[in-house]
Amino acid sequence: MTLSELENVNFEPLNPINYPGWDKLLETNSVASFFHSSIWSKVLADTYKYKPLYFTTLVDGQMQCLIPMMEVDSILTGRRGVSLPFSDYCEPIISEQHCVENAVESLVNFGRKAGWKYFELRIGGGLPEDWPVYKSFYGHRLSLLQDSATIFSGLKRTVKQNINKAQRKEVQVEEGSSLSSLKEYYRLNCVTRKRHGLPPQPFSFFKSIFDNIISQKLGLVLLAYYKNIPIAGGMFFQFDDKVIYKYNALDKKFQDLRPNDLITWWAIKRFCKEGFKNFSFGRTETSNEGLRRFKKGWGVEESIIRYYRYIFSQEKFVEGPEREISNIFLFKKMPIPLLKMAGTLLYKHIG
Repeated sequence: MTLSELENVNFEPLNPINYPGWDKLLETNSVASFFHSSIWSKVLADTYKYKPLYFTTLVDGQMQCLIPMMEVDSILTGRRGVSLPFSDYCEPIISEQHCVENAVESLVNFGRKAGWKYFELRIGGGLPEDWPVYKSFYGHRLSLLQDSATIFSGLKRTVKQNINKAQRKEVQVEEGSSLSSLKEYYRLNCVTRKRHGLPPQPFSFFKSIFDNIISQKLGLVLLAYYKNIPIAGGMFFQFDDKVIYKYNALDKKFQDLRPNDLITWWAIKRFCKEGFKNFSFGRTETSNEGLRRFKKGWGVEESIIRYYRYIFSQEKFVEGPEREISNIFLFKKMPIPLLKMAGTLLYKHIG
């Protein structure tokens, strides 16, 4: 299809949850990730009541263009479009790179009529270089095209030492497939979020993940145990031949046992053996050098993830603030039951 023909094709919002064969359509495109899937859309829509608006061009049953979008309509933070909430990245699927501006123009027209304050795109690249970036993150991916022994040889010495230490201390990693395992992970998640000065996501979010992803064998919950005590956890989602390490948790009293290193290595070996090709470590704040250093120790390829925000009142993409308001100190002081309440109340408004 020529560029001029593609520009004249309708770019319309679809709901992937109700669209038959949506995920099969995605599998034909190498850019597609778990975040483009109908499963992730269902988790977000069910938990937070966001409205899926996946702007799509289909030609002869093939996906030519796609920008997934969720409409967040909040009495606290206003109405806007986000691609996608609580997602590390969500690359547009554009068959012709020159059509990016045409697709964005369609979003602007739709958002103006819908009364959006702004819309946000979370991508690695593809927009014109002169468009301002709202915020940047690091992305890290590990190729699983080699066997696990070769991957292990490419790890940094400290990572190898941490894995070996966890094994010497007899830390055990187990796959959690029950609701009780999910609750154990959630307990660790709450402890971790408090330590970072953040409220935990509502339990209903993880319950939806369990119902739609874990129980359907589309992801894993891994728990690390020391003397039968769960001390760390990790959550992994899979799509086609790709995996993302989405969430992790740790009881800091056991940090010296290096359970998270062992969980990561256990998952890499598992997915490598099962024929997956790409292992994503998700996004990393550019200011978080410690986390960046940890991820780079796994022999990953580093990239830049860019968030672009179009403000309708200014009719343009804008740069982000140099510093963002933070309530880290306040949340660190809250007891966990109160933090859970805060998370349940706030998350649907901040997607």
